[in-house]
Amino acid sequence: MFSRRDLLAGAGGAGAIACAALPMGKAFAAPLAKIGLQLYTVREIFAKDPAGTLEKVARVGYREVEFGGGGYDAMDHAMLRKTMDRLGLTAPSIHVGYDLLLGSFEKSVAMAKTLGADTVILPYMSDEHRNEAAWQVALPNINRIGAQLQKAGLGFAYHNHDFEFTTRPGGVSLYERLVTGVDPALMQFELDLYWAAHAGEDLPSLITELAGRLYSYHVKDMRPDRSMVAVGQGTIDFAALFKLPGGAGVRHFFVENDQAPAPYIPDITTSFATLRKLRS
Repeated sequence: MFSRRDLLAGAGGAGAIACAALPMGKAFAAPLAKIGLQLYTVREIFAKDPAGTLEKVARVGYREVEFGGGGYDAMDHAMLRKTMDRLGLTAPSIHVGYDLLLGSFEKSVAMAKTLGADTVILPYMSDEHRNEAAWQVALPNINRIGAQLQKAGLGFAYHNHDFEFTTRPGGVSLYERLVTGVDPALMQFELDLYWAAHAGEDLPSLITELAGRLYSYHVKDMRPDRSMVAVGQGTIDFAALFKLPGGAGVRHFFVENDQAPAPYIPDITTSFATLRKLRS
């Protein structure tokens, strides 16, 4: 069971991300093979020129992409798949909003399968859900979505921001309620390392707690002032975090920078180069 009070007592918040005491084995707990990009990072140029943007992403060296934002859900998914196939790109997972999963489930499944994804990620819960009563209403729906996706042959995972940790009705965070309230057989987690650290979570403890339920990492770095920056230009020790045994089940490493500066490609190139060095 999830026992954050015991594990995080005296953790020291975001400063604990230095990870100085982490075990440093010779190999990664999960193989950092293909490096992926969450396309939300380049959403502005992707919205205007999806095929051209995918070409630029592939040219950097990325071999996986994760769809999210940029209006991708209304695009020609067969065209996107054809473009990816031509470029040697795959999309293991896609971000699909809560309302779309509830109201247009079959459309969401068809979109995932056309794009070649095997996992659907619930990326965000809007403001009206961020209270105890609404969260408790959402949990059965999330369980049901997970079961429906499983029946359709697709996996399911939840992507965090910071509010899930910092919103604590009755002293219990929304994240803890999610972890304990959703069947582990139906949902995994896409752990956004930056947002968890931004919320003051101790990343090593969190990874240990989620062992066996981690589908992927969202990899973005944090400056000392807690602002977002390309991987390798901040303070998070990814090399140490990726070696933690709790992350042994992580299947994908997706670079994401919600606030990447235009023209975007240099930023994602910096992140890719940093992770490629960790892979070697």
